[in-house]
Amino acid sequence: MDLIPRERVRRLLHREPVDRAAFYEQLWPETRRRWTSEGHLREGEDEGLHFGMDIAMGGWINSEANLDAGWTVLEESEETKLIRNGNGAVLRYWNNKSGTPEHVDFSVKDRASWEEQIRPFMVPERRRANFEAYKAARQAAAEQKRFFCWSGVNVFEQMHPICGHEYLLVGMAEDPEWIRLMARQLADLTIGMWEMLFAECGLPDGIFFYEDMGFKDHPFMSPDMYRELIQPEHRRTIGWAHARGLKVIMHSCGYVEPLVPLMIEAGVDMLQAMEVKAGMDVLRLNKLYGDRIGFMGNIDIRDLIANDRRRIDAELGKKILPLMESRTPYILSSDHSTPPQVDYETFLYFRNRGRELARYAA
Repeated sequence: MDLIPRERVRRLLHREPVDRAAFYEQLWPETRRRWTSEGHLREGEDEGLHFGMDIAMGGWINSEANLDAGWTVLEESEETKLIRNGNGAVLRYWNNKSGTPEHVDFSVKDRASWEEQIRPFMVPERRRANFEAYKAARQAAAEQKRFFCWSGVNVFEQMHPICGHEYLLVGMAEDPEWIRLMARQLADLTIGMWEMLFAECGLPDGIFFYEDMGFKDHPFMSPDMYRELIQPEHRRTIGWAHARGLKVIMHSCGYVEPLVPLMIEAGVDMLQAMEVKAGMDVLRLNKLYGDRIGFMGNIDIRDLIANDRRRIDAELGKKILPLMESRTPYILSSDHSTPPQVDYETFLYFRNRGRELARYAA
């Protein structure tokens, strides 16, 4: 059996018989520029099609509070610029390279400032999503026979840009009702936007959430805090998707193993990223939870950065073969995304060797 990409991913997410693991990976903009300058990619070429990726994504919702405020540049140097955005957050970005911005200051530090500056703006409205871009991406994926995911953030990734991780986590401990209110309104925003977008442009094949809930060796919150404050809105957003036949993949950087059983309770169908350097191990997770959740990633990006095929062979063989033997749903991907230090030929080798190994027994 040799399945089309859309059917392959669908079967994996539904735990049905399938030929092999699917493949999906994200490239840094700098990576694409390097490979384009070297002649491997054409300007504007669809990288998903170029590399035979099984998944396509689109549909991001803008969940900044004040959309009319825009971004104000407060200062700028050759290397960075300092901006204030529609959340009132002051952030420093690199001008010429990707990366997480430096969190400089937040005007929202507590419930009172949330109520005054953010809450009135957090309502569904058409300009929060690019309807035409979503429609075009969905149509292109259908023509290419690829599995199309709406992709965007869930409540934790919507909250920390408003008040920063520090105030958010302090709020979890000192004013949990504030965090509960924020999470509920942001889930309402997401569901309201889905209802507008999907009614007009059609359902996707699945949902891909970004929800970074960990750092090295620890999650940002205890399992009890997750259960009390975040899980109810995960249940609600995921439940909305499941009620429409949409399976859910959830990306979470950092060490989130203590949260995984609760994420399963919330309805997550597949966990993505599983950063090796943060302490995540797909083989351990598979022994504990592989009968209830699928996995995507956990191939150490540092082995690709080394451009060492022996290291890539060892990493792929160690991770993929046991997953195939246990018939756990798996999508081949790194544990992060591909930076420009990775050679084009290395990336092709990773994809080809990974797909060769990632075949389920008949």
